[in-house]
Parts: sequence; C-alpha cells; structure tokens
Amino acid sequence: MEIKIYGSGCSKCVKLAQNASAATEKLGITASITKITDTNAIVDAGVIRTPALGIDDEIKVVGRVATAEEIETMIKGTP
Repeated sequence: MEIKIYGSGCSKCVKLAQNASAATEKLGITASITKITDTNAIVDAGVIRTPALGIDDEIKVVGRVATAEEIETMIKGTP
C-alpha cells in the first residue's frame, strides 16, 4: 500500500503523516508513506488544497487533517 501526503511540509501536513502512520500501525499494515512537497507534483495529482492524502493513487482527503481513525476506515475500504 502506498500513502502520499501532499503539502508544503507545514504542521498540518506533518500531523496528517503522523495520523497515517498511526493508522497503518494499528491495522498492522506495511505501507510506504511519502511526502509530496513539489508544487507541480501536487497540482498534477489534482490537489487544489493542502494538506491532502492519497491512498494507492486515489485522493481521499483534501484541505484538512484526517484523524487516524478516519484513515483506518479509508484503508479498510481499499482492496
């Protein structure tokens, strides 16, 4: 599983990455968590507001910090 955090590296982006890590740890899933900070890459992904969260190349959250519990639910819904 690949999780991407889109954003400038601000405190909200850091918190979103921490929540994603906590969610994968709780579920016992091995995932690659990548921080995407390049503005062009963010725009190319279709993200218009950051922070944003992508799971396996599908944008799941835009413009807010999802909780670890929300991310767990998103992961469970991903095959």
